[in-house]
Formats: sequence, C-alpha cells, structure tokens
Amino acid sequence: MPKKLTEYNNQYPISIFARRVDGAFPSIENPLAIWEIKEYYYTKTFGSRVADGIYETLLDGMEIEDLRKNVGIDTKHYLMIDDHFTWWKCGRSYLCRVFDMLHMGYVDEVLFGYEVIERLPGIVKSWQKQSS
Repeated sequence: MPKKLTEYNNQYPISIFARRVDGAFPSIENPLAIWEIKEYYYTKTFGSRVADGIYETLLDGMEIEDLRKNVGIDTKHYLMIDDHFTWWKCGRSYLCRVFDMLHMGYVDEVLFGYEVIERLPGIVKSWQKQSS
C-alpha cells in the first residue's frame, strides 16, 4: 500500500497527503484518482472506527480541495462503503456525513455495496482515457 500520496512539479513535491489511501490511479505520484474503502463486516456494535473512517475521508477531501484551489490539480476522490448493518442500522448519522462530503465536493463519488461491481469498470475506463 502507498505510504504517501505525492503531487510533483519539476521533481519537487508540492503536496504530500497526511495519510495513506487504499489506492491511486495511475500511481501514487500525480494520481488522476484516489479511492478509499470503508467496510465494517461482522461488527456487533457501532464504534469509533467508523467515525475515524469518516473523518479520514474528510481530511483527504480537504487536502484534494486545497490542491484544486491553490495549485490547479484535480485529483478525483472516490469512496466505497459496504455493510448494511453498520451504515443503516447503527451509523445513519455518519452516513449523513458521507452525503455532506459528497455535496460539499470533498468526495467525487460514493459507491455503495454492489455498485462497486457495476459502476467501477466505467469509472476506470474514464481514468484510462484521461491518462492516454
């Protein structure tokens, strides 16, 4: 897994993200897109781990927004979440935070459950077109 997400300009880093992400395309250097996966299977209660995950996504989104505004770099930010029990039974208030981040532009798209299988191939094709 990537240790840092770095944006380069003339061989010097202009930004290093505060935390690891689950993936980046085409690489962790100057990525077109990054993604995070938040899945919490087999949990019996709703805990701080989910809250931490939401705030990590917010931090990443704010760092990406800073790059967009101040440097003109547009890295897409995707969030993939799963586990009905966690989000619908225990964590609806945090699910609302996910929608808030989406509407504030801190996340470009959120994929829920099986949408990852259905939607992700089309998203990756758009990344491939951009990178060629």
